[in-house]
Amino acid sequence: MGLSSPRTVVSEYLTRLARGTALACIFSTSVMMSLSTAAFSQDAVPGSEFGSQYQTNPDAKMLLQADNLIVDRDQNTVTAAGNVQIEYDGNRLVARQVVYNQATKRMVAKGNVEIVERDGNKIYSDEMDVTDDFRDGFVNGLRVETTDDTRFAAESAERSGGEITTFNNGAYTACRACADNPEKPVLWQVKAKKIIWNGTKKTIRFESGRFEMFGKSLFALPAFEIADPSIKRKSGFLFPSFVYKDELGFGVRGAYFWNLAPNYDITTYGTALSKQGFLSETEWRHRLENGTYSVTVAGIYQLKPGEFSSWTVDAKERTRMMVASRGDFKINPRWSFGWDVIAQTDKNFSRTYKISGYGSEALTSNVYLRGISGRNHLDVNFYKFKVQESVETGHSRAVDTKQPWVLPSIDYLYTVPEPVYGGELTITSNLQGIYRETSDALPNSTNARFMRGIKGTSGRLSTEAEWKRTFISEQGLVITPLLALRGDAIGIDTPDTFGTVNEVRSQAFRGMATAGLELRWPILFSSTSMTQILEPTAQIFVRNNEPYAGQLPNEDAQSFVFDATNLFTRDKYSGYDRIEGGTRANLGLRYSGTLNNSWSIHGLAGQSFHLGGVNSFSETDFVGAGADSGLEGKRSDYVAMLGISNSSGLAFAARGRFDKDNLDIKRGELEASHNGKTVQVSGKYAYITKQPDYGYNDTRQEVSLRASTRFKENWRVFGSGTYDLVSDTLVRAQTGLAYDDECFTYSMAYVQRRSPGQDKVSHSVGFNISFRTLGDFGQSISSGDSF
Repeated sequence: MGLSSPRTVVSEYLTRLARGTALACIFSTSVMMSLSTAAFSQDAVPGSEFGSQYQTNPDAKMLLQADNLIVDRDQNTVTAAGNVQIEYDGNRLVARQVVYNQATKRMVAKGNVEIVERDGNKIYSDEMDVTDDFRDGFVNGLRVETTDDTRFAAESAERSGGEITTFNNGAYTACRACADNPEKPVLWQVKAKKIIWNGTKKTIRFESGRFEMFGKSLFALPAFEIADPSIKRKSGFLFPSFVYKDELGFGVRGAYFWNLAPNYDITTYGTALSKQGFLSETEWRHRLENGTYSVTVAGIYQLKPGEFSSWTVDAKERTRMMVASRGDFKINPRWSFGWDVIAQTDKNFSRTYKISGYGSEALTSNVYLRGISGRNHLDVNFYKFKVQESVETGHSRAVDTKQPWVLPSIDYLYTVPEPVYGGELTITSNLQGIYRETSDALPNSTNARFMRGIKGTSGRLSTEAEWKRTFISEQGLVITPLLALRGDAIGIDTPDTFGTVNEVRSQAFRGMATAGLELRWPILFSSTSMTQILEPTAQIFVRNNEPYAGQLPNEDAQSFVFDATNLFTRDKYSGYDRIEGGTRANLGLRYSGTLNNSWSIHGLAGQSFHLGGVNSFSETDFVGAGADSGLEGKRSDYVAMLGISNSSGLAFAARGRFDKDNLDIKRGELEASHNGKTVQVSGKYAYITKQPDYGYNDTRQEVSLRASTRFKENWRVFGSGTYDLVSDTLVRAQTGLAYDDECFTYSMAYVQRRSPGQDKVSHSVGFNISFRTLGDFGQSISSGDSF
């Protein structure tokens, strides 16, 4: 029955009982033991705030329902009996009987006690007995289910002194019980004779514990301590990991996290390698009011540099170190600045030892300033590019010293907010300064004039204004006229010469005026089983010739590939250093279709035509951009792409460029993939015909395959491979086995690599074991690029 009267008789008891019920919920909060590795990580753990001072609303109303309410003035108790349900401040308590003793100031709940907290956590017990000041209490037969799907059980729990809670014969797991057989042991759990939570120190200590899997004890845990999961940052050891690489040997990596203050910390790593000695790493992190920054330092004294190939940088060095820093700060809501910089004693240290965040082949040091306000965007960058490579500096194939300093690169974009003559006006500017210590000649090129970068300094300022407007006719024809004006001021200071004549201009001014028109006519075909859209598209751009084509350095427009994705681009070059001139028309057909059986198709095919003036793509520059691009003639090669997919995860894609005269393939890719519940597989074939001007005298062909098959509910086997068809070389192969479920992950993999046409093989083996909420150890093997 619902009771709220007579207030004159039981109001004081109800108030006491409500207070006791709230404190019971407080007590239950203290047993929300999401036993994560807060001591082993720096991240917060979701779930209840273990050990927090549980705050209730003093104005909250209590609803009490029970079959009987008994007030015993002699014993000074009030008892709610029979299907008791108490709701207070978002919490609900259910029990067979609840007794509050005013004399002892204790509340006792008995009989299938269940508490559902306002955050969703559930607590079950046989009996709960707490004082109304929450300093002391006892819970018998405790079981907890948290919202983050973790579980805790104990024979009993005691709280004393308001700060120490002891769980007797407790067990913790993040695994669900078997639905078909609840008595079956969970995959893993931690059992301990005593689990002690210290609310003052914010720690959880396990005593006389053991770790179990599948109900079998694997190893003892005499005593260990982790942080209170409500603590986001706590000093402590991280889980160890293991590494292996042929030249380095087997290694064990340990770490310690120092929580120096709420806004800064240090993590120190140490890796003992069987062949090369001890690798040390330290990372400092500092969070300020307007941003964060970090500093990373690493170093090693190599014991056996001879394990590396004799011609490599790695074999020539003993003491190797690096220092790096990253930062990102907000000046105000519109402006930000930051940096990402690295310096090291040699050019391959971070790559060889896979220093976290700096192990890639190419590194970019960058200092930047960015501003965004409405339709204004300013981006200022200072770059230094570094290539981590094993060849020594001075070797003919070394490229690191040929990488430039960019001082600076400034991009500005402004779109006029109001229409201009009914259209959109956009202004774009770029300022770029380049310094290079050594000329970067294109290796293996048959043309000695090809230079990816010229020694010395160069600067360029480019500004362009573009106006365009779209009209739609009654017949559905989409008409977009376009006007653009661009100017470039260029200055160059270089000692590089080619033969006896210096072919690089010392200064130049380029101007480009463009008038363009695009016509698109989307045509819809619809039936009961299919919807299709055909969109014939035509463009024409009338421009003056590109000034000084091929006589100026090309730093930012080198990566040029003509395909279907840039068929309808006004300027097909990828950067500012080259500019497309002459009159050109682009013709093509877009297609998209949707079938009612869940299949969808999209495609594009077309061709480009040079109609007048000088063809920029036939005027090669110092990097050969445009050579053998398919655009160098009056009529371009054909380009096309086609994609097919369905809702079950099956997909096909094809892209290619085909000779304009005989349709021979010049460049192409084929892809197929299936992403099903049991099998995930993808394959890719890539083909590029020979390009002697770029140093590729042979056709390039490569096949890659990835697959993963789940052969049981939680088990899967996976593998991948890349095969170079020209050199008949398996460049990379990986195979592995993995287990995944809601609380446990295990994976192991073997990876081998070799360079095309070479016999030397490098091997690496990795594994990773992860217990959800406890932590993981091993090494990352997903990318195949770790030790």
